[in-house]
Amino acid sequence: DALREIKDATELKAIGRAVRAAEGAFKTLTAGGRKKFVGRTERHVAGELEYLMRLHGAERAGFETIVAAGAHSALPHYRPGDTRIRRGDIVLIDWGAVVGGYCSDLTRVVFTGKIPPQIARVYEIALRAQSAGLAAVGPGRRCESADAAARQVIVAEGYGEAIAHGLGHGIGLEVHESPRLGARARQRLQAGMVVTVEPGIYLPGAGGVRIEDDVVVTSAGCRRLSRLSRELSAMKLR
Repeated sequence: DALREIKDATELKAIGRAVRAAEGAFKTLTAGGRKKFVGRTERHVAGELEYLMRLHGAERAGFETIVAAGAHSALPHYRPGDTRIRRGDIVLIDWGAVVGGYCSDLTRVVFTGKIPPQIARVYEIALRAQSAGLAAVGPGRRCESADAAARQVIVAEGYGEAIAHGLGHGIGLEVHESPRLGARARQRLQAGMVVTVEPGIYLPGAGGVRIEDDVVVTSAGCRRLSRLSRELSAMKLR
């Protein structure tokens, strides 16, 4: 696994293309507005997103796409089922593409109606946590430091018990590779590593928020490979 941690230019290009395929599919799906979600099952939306990734150049989906509606969004590793998405639901989507054998892995939360105040606040906290995590990713820094930077933002707002996983993981030929960004992960990051940065806050019965992007560690810090908006206003479907 250690031999695959640092990506060369060809590998980075393939991962970038996998990110573009995933982003293109998401943009196409959400451009249809809430009518692409409301009344459809989680499984239906997941299947359409996987189909769209292929239209945007993917060889296949990188893993089973997660579409988690309503309270299901509080389950980090939920598998989409036959629950129909309703007007006003939170919908957490975790998806990725494979291009040239290399994976991407993204997560966004969209809203099919009015955003509940508590969830809006949690979203903004998760966004700040991700920004803090991104700022802590760089060559020579310990993986646990990036996790701690994001975690501290969430804990300071009183949601420490709503954290269910570490900040992220390596990505490449497999969707989960070394290194791991988590508590007590003492490995140091190196330029050329590609990792996910995905803080999440999960409130049982109410819903969950996770914001995930893929980044490459550079000589000066890190660069986001994914360009999708992270702003709350962009997540409300029209």
